[in-house]
Amino acid sequence: MGWGTLVFNYSRTQVKNFLLASACFWLEECHLDGLRVDAVASMLYLDYARESGEWSPNLFGGNENLEAISFVREMNDVLCRRYPGALIIAEESTAWPLVTRPAWMGGLGFGMKWNMGWMHDTLEYLALDPALRRHHQELLTFGLLYAFNENFILPLSHDEVVHGKGSLLARMPGDRPQRFANLRLLYVYMWTYPGKKFLFMGNEFAQEQEWDFSGSLNWELLAQPESRGIFSLLRDLNHLYRSLSSLHACEFTQDGFEWLDCQEPAQSIVVYLRHDSKKHHVAVVIFNFAAMARNHYRVGVPLSGSYREALNSDAFQYGGAGVTNKDISAVAEPHMGQPCSLLVDLPPLAGLVLVPC
Repeated sequence: MGWGTLVFNYSRTQVKNFLLASACFWLEECHLDGLRVDAVASMLYLDYARESGEWSPNLFGGNENLEAISFVREMNDVLCRRYPGALIIAEESTAWPLVTRPAWMGGLGFGMKWNMGWMHDTLEYLALDPALRRHHQELLTFGLLYAFNENFILPLSHDEVVHGKGSLLARMPGDRPQRFANLRLLYVYMWTYPGKKFLFMGNEFAQEQEWDFSGSLNWELLAQPESRGIFSLLRDLNHLYRSLSSLHACEFTQDGFEWLDCQEPAQSIVVYLRHDSKKHHVAVVIFNFAAMARNHYRVGVPLSGSYREALNSDAFQYGGAGVTNKDISAVAEPHMGQPCSLLVDLPPLAGLVLVPC
């Protein structure tokens, strides 16, 4: 088996009891908030990481591990009943259906699933030179085709900062100010995109070196203004995420997301709406993934009247150049399929969140 590990025999009662008791131990005795089940795909498929002749099909002739599927459903059912509110997350790397749906629907019963497609596509896009991003806009838009098939969590995990990949900051293109601007842009994109958020330790203050399990994090970086800016941005993004129902009310359904502009890749600008199911609360999210400013950029909005910047990643307190917008007013001029529109100045490599006053 991969990673030098053995495979559990899920048909044995003793093995299932041991695994289930272990899961309960972490939640009951160690008071963890949840569990992440690693490499779920290796459990579900009999032929996972095996060559022809190294595995035998199930009694129906398929490659599904029926005993493992049964155990996963039983585990999630027990954990859900015994520990209501615990987060049970599947790191499942294939397109196995209904991972986060209950067993009575034919699902596996997990609460959330690692969105590895979003992770890979987003990091690949952000690692590109901004001048080349116009040719790869699909890396941003493709994920919305399946974003609501499961209850997804967006992971920037330990896997992305080890094994020679470098830190998130090191993977951003450009000089030092541009790398920090790109990292801020990534975090605003992540926090406003549908799905829960997961950020590995050290990323909240722009760890510069690849993570090393044998050493401590470089906390001394918080003495530098750029790292303090990243730290402040994450603090404000968390506050914004909790305070704006438009960002969290409909995480797992299409009701909370609406494209405004993703059809002009030449400008590397992406605009979308986040809102609750009744559209009583709306946030207009604008990204400029290009390295040049766009002044007086017209954006369609659903409501007329005054808007304010709830967040701008280019603000001084985050380490940006301080190009912000004040006195934003939407008028009854249709644009982007919306009845009203407004004009904003977009700093280079920046994300903005606008809300009605």
